[in-house]
Amino acid sequence: MCGVAGVIDLCGRHEPHRETVEAMTEALAHRGPDDDGYLFAPGMGLGHRRLSIVGIELGHQPIYNEDRTVAVMVNGELFEHEELRRSLKAKGHVFKSTTDSEVLVHLYEEQGEDVFTSLNGQFAAILVDFRRRLIFLARDRAGICPLFWAREGDWLYVASEPKSILASGDVMPICDPRGLDQVFNFFAIGGRRTMFAGINSVLPGHYLKIAFRPDRRPAEIVERRYWDYDFPDAGQEENPENITPLVDEFEAAFHNAVDLRLRADVPVVGYLSGGVDSAYVLATAAKIRGTPPPSFTIRVPSGKLDETPDAMVSARSIGTNPTIVTCDAEAIRKAYPDLIRATDSPVIDTSCAALFSLAAEVRRQGYKVTLTGEGADEAFAGYVWFKTGAFEQMHDRRGFRPSRISNRILRKLTSPATPWRDILREDELSGGPHAQTLLYSLVGRSRHMYFSRETKALLKGYSAYEDMPLDLERMKRWHPLNQSLYLGYKLHLPGLLLNHKGDRIAMANSVETRYPFLDNGVIAAAARIHPELKLKGRKQDKFLLRKAAERLLPREVAWRPKGMFRAPFAESFVQSPPKYVEQLMSVESLARAGHFDVKSVRRDYERYVAGQVPDWRVFMSMGLGGVLSTQLWHHINFGGGLCELDYVERVPQRVRHPGQEPKPVAVA
Repeated sequence: MCGVAGVIDLCGRHEPHRETVEAMTEALAHRGPDDDGYLFAPGMGLGHRRLSIVGIELGHQPIYNEDRTVAVMVNGELFEHEELRRSLKAKGHVFKSTTDSEVLVHLYEEQGEDVFTSLNGQFAAILVDFRRRLIFLARDRAGICPLFWAREGDWLYVASEPKSILASGDVMPICDPRGLDQVFNFFAIGGRRTMFAGINSVLPGHYLKIAFRPDRRPAEIVERRYWDYDFPDAGQEENPENITPLVDEFEAAFHNAVDLRLRADVPVVGYLSGGVDSAYVLATAAKIRGTPPPSFTIRVPSGKLDETPDAMVSARSIGTNPTIVTCDAEAIRKAYPDLIRATDSPVIDTSCAALFSLAAEVRRQGYKVTLTGEGADEAFAGYVWFKTGAFEQMHDRRGFRPSRISNRILRKLTSPATPWRDILREDELSGGPHAQTLLYSLVGRSRHMYFSRETKALLKGYSAYEDMPLDLERMKRWHPLNQSLYLGYKLHLPGLLLNHKGDRIAMANSVETRYPFLDNGVIAAAARIHPELKLKGRKQDKFLLRKAAERLLPREVAWRPKGMFRAPFAESFVQSPPKYVEQLMSVESLARAGHFDVKSVRRDYERYVAGQVPDWRVFMSMGLGGVLSTQLWHHINFGGGLCELDYVERVPQRVRHPGQEPKPVAVA
């Protein structure tokens, strides 16, 4: 993958200052250390950083069509580029390279605005139609590749990461308390919002269209959805007595997905955990290639959190000899500042730091591309909350769902500070309760415990569920399990797994992660089968996936119980805390940042340091980890002053774009 950045004059008149675009592009050098390229024209200045993987020799961007009336800059991979290239050549299109990105300009010539629906890949693209004076900013279906934008007056700033937009010097960092509230509700931000007010995310499966006006007035920014997850209506799912044909169909779709993701002009490696998902990916890759890919495994040396023994069983069955990266509390503490810089956000899940270290080792050994098993749990109900949700709903019948009442009562009992009206509103906004709702309620308790009076005042009347990009009308037609899977696809997957655990930490180390379970065909194959073939008898998760996996893996691997990959939360920092932790959690730093209630945070932090909080208080631990990572994010982005670590010095551009007024725009 790569990095894109740019500035667009919505009036279509002025060419942006080159130094601004270059500063934004340079801020993404980690995403593309191999090459850079620029496009300057009236109304736009665009930059690209390249991590060369496919078509290495002639893949410089921007890429144009034959008469240079269409140009693209792409971050990502279009996996079916070979098939598309053959089809387009047959229609007379002339290619100048073998890079996958060139397919996009010619496919746009054929399909116009519908082009994004034809792509099977992971991408964030800027496409320019000079003849029609159009610009498209598009993101892949699942949201693997990030793309952000901000508007200042009549100027639009776009980039692969918020840090690039801030590097323009024209967009100043302003904390969005609603973004912070989402982090403390859902572990991460999965919708349009970010931690910075006015910096927005293009949603997965969406594009922005900018059509320059003939009268030179500012163009309207139009958001359009070109794709969304879908499931059959309840009762219409496929559930034959003989499921062998369904297993065959899924196996074929998955084989194709892995085969496509092995396409590269550089070696492809794989992550290997103790679970079935990554093992099935690597076993399929080994079958296709005839030899197992090199693999990389994390060891968290903390009792039940250590997946290494199970991973070694999988490795022996596949024939791979994994590199083992040990990530203990010291390694987590050391990696966390780099993790926060990479994600531009607080990060509650400490396992993200372990994955950051894993990506760093992949790059240290000279590799650029790795396969991963993310997306399987969203497709096949792999998480424990899907099981608890199924047990809650075991007495539900059409038109009679007592689980809704019991879920709400349990949320009130476990989070008494949450008003009843808020609980009811959350369900109204999400079409819930869902399998995840109780988990989010438990995570969200720390908002009441730790947010300062000022933060709570700014959030008065707001619910984090307002920003969920859900199609509630379609959801009503689906089975309750598929409704919960949809919520996971839309929130947990892009917010946490593909962001904090995926693109941002991998690309910080110049590594591309590829996801066979998020292939178009695999998603479609999983969606249409009956929930009983995903969560069998309320106990056996990923049933059909495991039936397919046992054809390549030993039964003990294929049917191994799901284990959540995680690392200790606050415990990672308070056991022999480094100086920066003590400084960030001090009375002075907490008061200076202003996000949290100093007395409440210090009370629980001191308990943890003294070892007086029992291990089962996991949600308090997560809350304190959230406080610490927010303090670190604030220090890095808002002028330092909270600890002795480095921070970003921001200097506004002295020469502004013509006619520009620096005014932050709130998230719509």
